[in-house]
Amino acid sequence: MNLKENISAELVKAIALKEFSEKKVFELIEVPPSKAFGDYSFPCFKLAKEFKKNPNEIALDLQKKLNSKKNLLIEKTETKGPYLNIFLDYSFLAGKLVPEILKKKKSFGKTSEGKGKKVMVEYSSPNTNKPLHIGHLRNDSLGMSLSNIFEANGFKTVKAILINDRGVHISKSMLAYEKFGKGKKPDKKSDHFVGDYYVLFNQKAKENPEMEKEALNLLAKWEKRDKKTLGLWKKMNKWAVKGLFETYKKFGSKFDVIYKESDFFGKAKKIIDLGLKKNVFREDEQKNLVVDLEEFDLGKKVVLRADGTSIYLTNDLLLSIEKFKKFNPEKSIYVVGSEQNHYFKQLFKTLELLGFNWVDKCLHYSYGMVYLPEGKMKSREGKVVDADDLIEEIISLAEKELKKRNSSLSEKELKTRAEAIGLGAIKFFLLKTDAVKDIHFNPKESISFEGETSAFIQYSFARCKSILRKSKKPAKFSFEKLEEEEKNLISTLSLFPEKVSVSFKLLAPHILCHYLLELTSAFNLFYQKCNVLNAEEEKKNSRLALVQAVSIALENGLNLLGIKALEEM
Repeated sequence: MNLKENISAELVKAIALKEFSEKKVFELIEVPPSKAFGDYSFPCFKLAKEFKKNPNEIALDLQKKLNSKKNLLIEKTETKGPYLNIFLDYSFLAGKLVPEILKKKKSFGKTSEGKGKKVMVEYSSPNTNKPLHIGHLRNDSLGMSLSNIFEANGFKTVKAILINDRGVHISKSMLAYEKFGKGKKPDKKSDHFVGDYYVLFNQKAKENPEMEKEALNLLAKWEKRDKKTLGLWKKMNKWAVKGLFETYKKFGSKFDVIYKESDFFGKAKKIIDLGLKKNVFREDEQKNLVVDLEEFDLGKKVVLRADGTSIYLTNDLLLSIEKFKKFNPEKSIYVVGSEQNHYFKQLFKTLELLGFNWVDKCLHYSYGMVYLPEGKMKSREGKVVDADDLIEEIISLAEKELKKRNSSLSEKELKTRAEAIGLGAIKFFLLKTDAVKDIHFNPKESISFEGETSAFIQYSFARCKSILRKSKKPAKFSFEKLEEEEKNLISTLSLFPEKVSVSFKLLAPHILCHYLLELTSAFNLFYQKCNVLNAEEEKKNSRLALVQAVSIALENGLNLLGIKALEEM
């Protein structure tokens, strides 16, 4: 049941103008800042021109039309100047909504809008010269939640990862290992082992700047397929990838397709020939092949160096073509930080100039930086919030909090719950802010059982389950003479499908995050004011059904964010 859609349909009948479709009316409907102004409000300004009337008069006319028809969902309407305020009949609403939720269960909030369509979400994009950091965790949280939200709306989601496993940054780790590793094997998590040599290179290069040239020479050897260099690269690459995927498994990141930048090396001829044929690429003074995007205020970009080696743009052109050739997605989304905004404009404009019409389906999902109290992360200096360390720290904080609340937990159960709470805390903290904004990560704030955290939501879900375990499932229930807290909870619960839909349409997981906080707060107020287990039988049954419906919405919402709902905390 999407309430806003039902209200839109009634308003369309009352307006009776072709220009005002259900979609247009749906977009105009607002949720008032206070329940004193109703559950929904319809501003009549846009109708003034069509009806040639004052918006205040139009609001009164619509009120008369709605009142003249029996609508069980609408209890009453009021006008406030140019606004038509609509109040819902909560008893009727609950009688329809709760049974629907109990019947649909895991499918509550889902749609079939994308049935038969594919969407590709490429996220994470790690380098094999260092372990993942907190910026990757924001990327992964966004990539996973977007994939889940698309799937909830009927799309077949292809989750992709591009592993950046070649380039001078990789050569720097290799060179440091070659000089100082002395054949040593990993004595710690293998991606951290490789990453230590990247940090070591940057430390040593300050003392000996010639190492920068040596790294470039090593890259040249790799590109010429030098056997010894390739052997070292394969060994260190294997270590790095093994460690990275251990972190992905822990964090819950999943991929259907794995691309490697090295797979596209030496395969640029087709795209280069196409660019030359269409006069999109040309030679510059240094003999590099470039795409000139000056007329679009995007500057110039090298696609092939003078020595014949390709760069990121060349590989991304090839990868984009590969994606559409193999999967033909309705949308191809690149989850990449905002520092690459300019680059993606260059990439998409180049694809457009090359004649690939599907470029309109490509989207750079840009997100802001994650900052520490002391400032921006710098992996080359080792000043970084390492993903593995952060995960362990947050899980440890969760363990301490759980021990305070329940000292009788077994070690196994403690670790299981702490992991679910800790991972949920990280994901929720990184998702609850609009993706375009920078954020400052606060570990202790993220794990709090109160406030804007996933633990707050998980705890309320566990409370729902505790209530339900203490009583039999209600066979019959009705919703007469509701308390204000029940009305508020039913009203908030009814918004779940709409919030999932808006999160999908705007690609905005933070909207769903804040809705779940709102639903949790409404449930907690209901729990404090309305006795469930000790209420008289009819009220007990209706409240148990309502609690069960809330638990379904909370679990479905958390799952969309990639967070586990715990039945006990």
